[in-house]
Amino acid sequence: MKLFRNREVSRTFLAALLTGVIGTLAAFFFGIRFGVFTLALCLVMLTVYLAGMKKRYRQIAALAADIDRILHGEKQSLPEEYAEGELGILQSEINKMTVRLQEQQQRLEEDKAFLADSLADISHQIRTPLTSIHLLASMLSDDLPAERRQALSLELYRLLSRIEWLIDTLLKISKLDAGTVSFASQQIPLRELLQKVIEPLLIPAELREQELAVTAEGDFCGDIAWSCEALTNIVKNCMEHTPDHGKIKIAASENPLYAEIVICDNGSGIAPEDLPHIFERFYKGKSAGESGFGIGLALARMIITEQNGTVQAENLPPHGAKFTVRFYKGVV
Repeated sequence: MKLFRNREVSRTFLAALLTGVIGTLAAFFFGIRFGVFTLALCLVMLTVYLAGMKKRYRQIAALAADIDRILHGEKQSLPEEYAEGELGILQSEINKMTVRLQEQQQRLEEDKAFLADSLADISHQIRTPLTSIHLLASMLSDDLPAERRQALSLELYRLLSRIEWLIDTLLKISKLDAGTVSFASQQIPLRELLQKVIEPLLIPAELREQELAVTAEGDFCGDIAWSCEALTNIVKNCMEHTPDHGKIKIAASENPLYAEIVICDNGSGIAPEDLPHIFERFYKGKSAGESGFGIGLALARMIITEQNGTVQAENLPPHGAKFTVRFYKGVV
């Protein structure tokens, strides 16, 4: 019998059989009828034991077969038919493990697809300026006037700077994705923080005759360098979508719950269909043009959310965009 292949069953059966034989012989010593009754009782008990064990091991074999089918992708979960005792508990725990493994597999497949899409986007983003660089390099090898050569050299340096910024930003995003960034907790006045944010943007704003108006009161507590990176990307995005002679307002305040920074511009605003997606990686709206990569706002959101913050974008009537950033002092 297949049942006796299980060492536990065979040992228990032999022990029960030996006990029954000894008990029956002892009963025959007191009388034949008593001995026959004891023998019948032992046989009935052994039969009931074997029947129960056979049913239990049949259920265990069915459970093992179901698990094998799940491992081979033929089933998604175990049937709810092991409802009693330790076998029911085992089935429940295996179901939990199966669900967890399926969730992990789904996440791995999503991560794989996301990685493939990201690599395709990155290669496309780098290929465009590289093509222009190759053309400029071939043109610079020709005999050109000094003025034309200088203009091409400046354009070449501009494209190289774009690629350098793209690679640097992608490395920062990779660090945040990998969870290897440790954010410091530093306190600084909000006005001083905003001065650090707009400092690298003063010259581009002056060239386009754009006004950067800053008002702030209160303090900020968080990682100054990373927060400046996030806020600078948002302000830079507002400048790119604000016409010459435009105005960008940056207002910051603090209350017992959070430090809030509101950035407004009087540009063209954000297309309604782009609003739900502007913080997505590599997403470029209709008004982005060829100059953007679609990762500046994505990096800003990652930095802000990693510091227990939120960022929200909306349009201002009659035109313009508004970004509201909040750094919470407690868990949201």
